[in-house]
Amino acid sequence: MNAGIIAGLSESEYFANPALSSTEARWLLSSPATYRWNKDHREPSTAAFDFGSAVHTRVLGTGWPVVAIDASDWRTKAAQQQRDEARDNGLIPMLAKDLAQVDAMAESVLAHPTARKLFEADGIAEASVFSTDPLTGVATKARFDKLNADCAVDLKTTAGKADADGFTKSVAAYSYQVQEAHYVDTYYNATETLIPFKFVVVEKSEPYLVGIYELDEHFKEIGAADALKARELYAECSATGTWPGYDEDVQLISPPSWLAWRHEEEQSEIAI
Repeated sequence: MNAGIIAGLSESEYFANPALSSTEARWLLSSPATYRWNKDHREPSTAAFDFGSAVHTRVLGTGWPVVAIDASDWRTKAAQQQRDEARDNGLIPMLAKDLAQVDAMAESVLAHPTARKLFEADGIAEASVFSTDPLTGVATKARFDKLNADCAVDLKTTAGKADADGFTKSVAAYSYQVQEAHYVDTYYNATETLIPFKFVVVEKSEPYLVGIYELDEHFKEIGAADALKARELYAECSATGTWPGYDEDVQLISPPSWLAWRHEEEQSEIAI
């Protein structure tokens, strides 16, 4: 597929494209072996993925359609059959009780004045961008939730808190700084334009609070370095056909800072 921005590309067409995605870049950073196993064995659809996709569909007004399944859970054969048939038909199956939660979260996002402005601005929802990294020759792809003229917007759901401290922890835990760098790099290589990146985060529990964030320069620097490292790993492993795991040599490890500090404090108290 040629480099550039594509509007209206279906989810299935996007995911079928072999270019490196931000999720795959993060698998590579865990280990090339992790990437290889996930590519060969990972199931494409999970309950968590369905839930997040349903929120995106409700907020963005595009993406896979959502269908409510009238069942209390997925344990019965009838419910499982309806779920599988929905997925086979390109639908997101949701239990009716979960869909009510999805709708409440979407309403909360669209009731937030800043978030609503970002999602209702002129732009492209679910914009697919493809390009080639000039440093490594690796083809990359990114699917922006909303690509506006002046910024890119990414919608996140969280089981934790959507305040600044909570989302900072989520960024570190899920390497969202790598996702941002991968998206920004892919867009730049396709357009020669740097684009600001904003995260809209909504909590999964009532009252479904919303926070909006940009990463600071330190986060961006870390993300850019790691995204490039992932592309370098992909290029090297693709060339050699070898996807290694962790270091095979014996390694010496040290206690994390918090454990060392706790130990020092306890020893100081004993000395007193």
